[in-house]
Amino acid sequence: MSRTGDGGAAECYGEPMIHLPGNWYGDSALPPPPRPPLDGDMTADVCIVGGGMTGCSAALHLAERGYAIRLIDSHHIGQGASGRSGGQLIAGYGAEISSLGRSIGPAHRQALWDLGVEAVDLTRSLIETHAIACDFVPGHVHVGFKPRHMDGLRHMQDEWMSFGHDALDWIDGPTIRTVVQSDAYLGGLRDRRAGHLHPLNYTLGLARAAEAAGAILHEDTAYKSHAETAQGVTVVTNRGTIRAKWLILAGNAYIWGKARGLGSTIMPVGTYMIATEPLGEDRAKALIPGNEAIADVAFVLNYYRRSADHRLLFGGGVSYSRLDPLSIKATLRKVMLRYFPQLSDVAVTHGWGGNVAITINRMPHFGRLGRQILFAHGYSGHGVAVTGLAGRLMAEVIGGTEERFDVIARLPHLPFPGGSVLRTPLLILGTTWARLRDLL
Repeated sequence: MSRTGDGGAAECYGEPMIHLPGNWYGDSALPPPPRPPLDGDMTADVCIVGGGMTGCSAALHLAERGYAIRLIDSHHIGQGASGRSGGQLIAGYGAEISSLGRSIGPAHRQALWDLGVEAVDLTRSLIETHAIACDFVPGHVHVGFKPRHMDGLRHMQDEWMSFGHDALDWIDGPTIRTVVQSDAYLGGLRDRRAGHLHPLNYTLGLARAAEAAGAILHEDTAYKSHAETAQGVTVVTNRGTIRAKWLILAGNAYIWGKARGLGSTIMPVGTYMIATEPLGEDRAKALIPGNEAIADVAFVLNYYRRSADHRLLFGGGVSYSRLDPLSIKATLRKVMLRYFPQLSDVAVTHGWGGNVAITINRMPHFGRLGRQILFAHGYSGHGVAVTGLAGRLMAEVIGGTEERFDVIARLPHLPFPGGSVLRTPLLILGTTWARLRDLL
């Protein structure tokens, strides 16, 4: 039985493979086992829609609690943002907690921060506990190339330290060149607790761990709709139905328009990455001697890191219209060379993109659509860490404890203005000034 997924990706059950067109992660991923689609009508304690980091984490944490789990994904496990991201494991969220103003109090702020740090620690713990081979490397550095960026990093350092986060190193101008071999930066802030990983292999590792705990995962099974009843929730797919006591919607940017009530507070945006040819160990080490992940703090940020096979993986650019560049490779290579002109002789072998979900305030959106329907999405660039936490917290809710989930679920979220027709044009208009400001 064969199938076709995004971009013409094909697979035959019995000859499992992952093919994400142009994506180095797909080409370097560990072979997954076959996961046939749902076949007919089934029952479960919990049905999970979405086979990314959120869904696989929820499946793992719930299966470990003894629940009968069926997870469905319309394509492959990790096919969406989880298998395409920068792989940067970062503490905190997509916005500083102080940006929320007076909408939350001091105790709520501290609890929110503590969960953000727990998300990083949980990711590292899951990797170790389940022996997930995902090339995890500790260390992350935020860098700035304008004086206002450095002011922002000082503010970030002060805020993080006020919450008790002490694994930080300030990197001044003379020192930054020893951290990253580029003349572009004025300094940076290192977080020793954070790091980077192969996101697709991490997602596949979570899936394997969930299956080992008893969860059943179905690929090539598309969510169509759901209905809540007095007995639970009935989920309709293209392959049959699942009757469950609980439903978790974990499709992020790939389900936002399909489930009623999910779409107004998140917006899918396109992001892009390239991978160079292998540089050789010595040349790769010279670029980032400490092997940290690097990300700047511009509005349209660039982020990059070394791979285990000594490539540079470079990400950047955002498409709020979700229209891809004519050539991802050529576009991002030009940006990369502004920071690393010494790579002008290096070929780019892979270029890929995908959608992530953002919120207006850049904080994750957790919540409920019914008595027994949970969702978590809108990670706004911080999904590698917060997705694992989302799975744990939703498992806690189903287990009868809601307090920690509600720390994030109580965050205020506004809908994107403009409705279904004007929301994208208005977002593009609203971000134009911020894009131009990056150039000033």
